[in-house]
Amino acid sequence: MSATEATQKDVNGSEPELNRVIGPRLLLLFIVGDILGTGVYALTGSVAGEVGGAAWAPFLVAFVVATITAFSYLELVTRYPQAAGAALYTHKAFGIHFVTFLVAFTVMCSGITSASTASNAFAGFLNDGFDLGFEVGGVGILVTALAFMALVAAVNFRGVGESVKANVVLTLVELSGLLMIIFIGLYAVTQGNADFSRVVVFESPSDKSTFFAITAATSLAFFAMVGFEDSVNMAEECHDPIRDFPKMMLTGLGVTGVIYLLVSITAVALVPVGDLTDPAKGQALTQVVAAGAPDLPFDTIFPFIGMFAVANSALINMLMASRLLYGMANQDVLPRVLGKVHRTRRTPWVSILFTTAISFALIIYVVRASASEEGATSVALLGGTTALLLLCVFTVVNIALIVIRRRPSDHQHFTAPTVLPYVGAITCAFLAGPWARSEEQQEQYVIAGFLLLAGLVLWVVTWLVNRGGRAKKTGFRDIEHLED
Repeated sequence: MSATEATQKDVNGSEPELNRVIGPRLLLLFIVGDILGTGVYALTGSVAGEVGGAAWAPFLVAFVVATITAFSYLELVTRYPQAAGAALYTHKAFGIHFVTFLVAFTVMCSGITSASTASNAFAGFLNDGFDLGFEVGGVGILVTALAFMALVAAVNFRGVGESVKANVVLTLVELSGLLMIIFIGLYAVTQGNADFSRVVVFESPSDKSTFFAITAATSLAFFAMVGFEDSVNMAEECHDPIRDFPKMMLTGLGVTGVIYLLVSITAVALVPVGDLTDPAKGQALTQVVAAGAPDLPFDTIFPFIGMFAVANSALINMLMASRLLYGMANQDVLPRVLGKVHRTRRTPWVSILFTTAISFALIIYVVRASASEEGATSVALLGGTTALLLLCVFTVVNIALIVIRRRPSDHQHFTAPTVLPYVGAITCAFLAGPWARSEEQQEQYVIAGFLLLAGLVLWVVTWLVNRGGRAKKTGFRDIEHLED
């Protein structure tokens, strides 16, 4: 059965379908670009600070955990090749409006928060790259970040074809930066400048056991592996999602996993861990290139590579968030107006406007907060909370697959190994626990609680709006029946 034959509930009448323009190659680049994002650029030094020279180990564990959950996503997206991803699968499994809404709200928050933070980072990289002299948290950074997000919204509205083509260019640029680091590492080996004995040295600054130190570092590294789940929200814009997703998602995970391992090994082999974790000595990967190829002006090149990397993250996350809202509106879980599709561009324009408005508010918060040390800590905790919420979502997705498997399917689809959803649910739930976080990171649970409380308020509003719409629709049917 092809993707176009898959049925879905249509509560928005004769809205046009989304434009199917994503083939297997574009899908692969979308997944690779989404996973790479900004995580590895920012997290290599932090992960090394948790476990010492064995920085590759948390990335390897995170890769394994992500791949296990990816198998669950693959079975679900080929069963239900529709937009909305995790929220749709939760709705199909449990049919509880409140649970579905919370999952949708959580995923949307993770995407918009990530994109808003990336906009602030983009403005910072632009400021550094062109030496504009904007103050951190100042008006110049704020205007630049808002203008960048408006540009992302315009590309998003223009069409998924244009968006994915932009993703191709951005992905190739950010990929070139990581390949540069790997090749510099190989060159340093030939010159005798690499010390691979450091790669097997485990050190925990907090005196944790090896198991819990790697667990804490894995919860950090896991943030660099997420992104593959965004792609399932684009299912209705793929040529043949049932055929293409399994091969492309597993290939994308494999490519990024190998790159992460090579980058982390190269970093530790070329630069002592103490230097990688010292912000006074510069960004970790900048130090790596400086040590392996001191004559290369990477400190000048890096802001521009970073600019492309965060731009890619913002574009992909806003694509995901708008398609998530569109898909949930078509399932009658969110207000139906969010399911409106522009008849010319064939993009979910109301959802794009809605998510962009939220991102503007978050950008103002993020930019203003970054001006103070306390605010910068809050921004970092917000990023950690995103990872925490996604781990909770992954736990729910794995459980949803276990429930859905009890029902027959009306078409052929990818089938994950039987045990993997159980393993995925357990490992993701474990990494979401307080034992997987440092004392400073425990505040993530407080932030998550406030976000879920906001979600509860929005759920009540949505329920009342949709209830009124259903009553009105029923009333029209009754009137028509009486007239007959």
